[in-house]
Amino acid sequence: MEMREQTEDPEPNNIESTEPDHKKSTEKPQRITACLVNAAFFGALGSSYLYGYNLSVVNAPALYIKTFYNQTWMERYGEPIGADMVTMLWSITVSIFAIGGLLGALCVTLLTKLIGRKGTLLLNNGFAVIAALLLALGEKARSFEMLIIGRFVMGVDSGIALSALPMYLGEISPRHMRGSIGQFNSILICLGVFTGQVLGLPELLGQESRWNFLFAFLALPALLQLCVLPFLPESPRFLLMERRDEAGAEKAFRAFLGKKDVSKELEEVHAEGWAQNTLHMASVTELLLNPALRWQVITVIVTMACYQLCGLNAIWYYTNGILRDSGFAENVIPYIVLSTGGIETLAAVVSGLVIERIGRRPLLIFGFSAMAFFFGLLTVFLNFQDQYTWMPYLSFTCILAVIASFCSGPGGIPFVLTGELFEQSYRPAAFMIAGIVNWVANFAVGLLFPFMQESLQTYAFLVFLVVCVLGAVYLYFILPETKNKTFMDISQSFAKINKVPLVNKEIENELAIKAGSKEVEENGKVIIDEQRP
Repeated sequence: MEMREQTEDPEPNNIESTEPDHKKSTEKPQRITACLVNAAFFGALGSSYLYGYNLSVVNAPALYIKTFYNQTWMERYGEPIGADMVTMLWSITVSIFAIGGLLGALCVTLLTKLIGRKGTLLLNNGFAVIAALLLALGEKARSFEMLIIGRFVMGVDSGIALSALPMYLGEISPRHMRGSIGQFNSILICLGVFTGQVLGLPELLGQESRWNFLFAFLALPALLQLCVLPFLPESPRFLLMERRDEAGAEKAFRAFLGKKDVSKELEEVHAEGWAQNTLHMASVTELLLNPALRWQVITVIVTMACYQLCGLNAIWYYTNGILRDSGFAENVIPYIVLSTGGIETLAAVVSGLVIERIGRRPLLIFGFSAMAFFFGLLTVFLNFQDQYTWMPYLSFTCILAVIASFCSGPGGIPFVLTGELFEQSYRPAAFMIAGIVNWVANFAVGLLFPFMQESLQTYAFLVFLVVCVLGAVYLYFILPETKNKTFMDISQSFAKINKVPLVNKEIENELAIKAGSKEVEENGKVIIDEQRP
């Protein structure tokens, strides 16, 4: 039942007195701090930014790299390379990035356990620097193998980053900012894509004599992160729950939240630990076999699969070819591609600004639904583009709309959700599962889309339409809203569908007193769980 009027009564000496304090704290949240912004920005700069950059950077120098492969082959074997071999080498160069990403995702659980979230991000910069050297020097060494290996190593970097970074951001963020801070991951991915497009312009590094500098640029964000992140705190949840370092966790909370009294935050983390039967880090097998987490796991798998299979990577990898087939002149394509990166970044920023007001669930459902709608229109326009000279412009408008729809929610929220749907001991395993799904689906799209496009022609995007519709329907019926909820509250939201009992009354009351509140927000109203005595 609704208790808004009662919770506003500030009685100090009863159990309910924790509720007004909690409600008051949600009405007047603490301000965002420079420490939190720096951690989010520089953490993402050396991580998700590089992932986004690598999605787009191979577009501009593709012809020059193929020419380099042919020249190297001639020097070694004295004959031109076959067309099939060039295609195969280029396909390997593009797709091996996802294979490296899968390997990186498999390493995340071990790394985050041994050296922490921040430590994993710092170590990961080593892979970025090694990849930059291999990719930049491959031409000088006359070795196309160095380019392929460099792409693989860069994939390992991205696989680690796309799991460790959202984990770090989710654990350092206050509850009321968790979505907005988590969207730094998506924003920097889009900014990385945009940067790759800008630097790939013919006037800059998109020339035959400069394309290796496009890959040398990879080292710069990694070095910037190495200069800043060591001076920022580790995840306080990691310090308290896994390292038992209460003093370090308290110091980290103070830095991130900008206040001296962080007892409520410490008690909330303790309460989460008490609610879990064990604090040991669960394995992937334990997570998959836990019936209380079954639908959380399914939800992460579905959202992460839809994140990759919804068709955006097909547009990122093959933007030039899509626009060329749409009828645009070759000399204007690089500048048209540039606008797609700008739209991506703008949509991601807007999503980050509104996510805490609108919520994760509506943005995800809207994003996938809008993508399905515009994929349908794109299919229609592509079928008629040869009949009308103005039709390619409508096709391009649909491409921009698909990109904006993706970045409004599906482009970043799956990573936020993966961190929110699981409590501390299961989070690393959950990110490993999410990473495996992410990179296997990424590889599948990069490998299969050219064949889909060849066999289905203009109807290829209908496959992505179906994926988007299925994703939106699943999320509508299964996913609860997670904004401004504790990790314990979110776990309880799945208790009914998982067919497991809720936390019993005695434990619930104890945790409510210790952690601050057991209020639940539904449709903007504060209510009290009726199981409380």
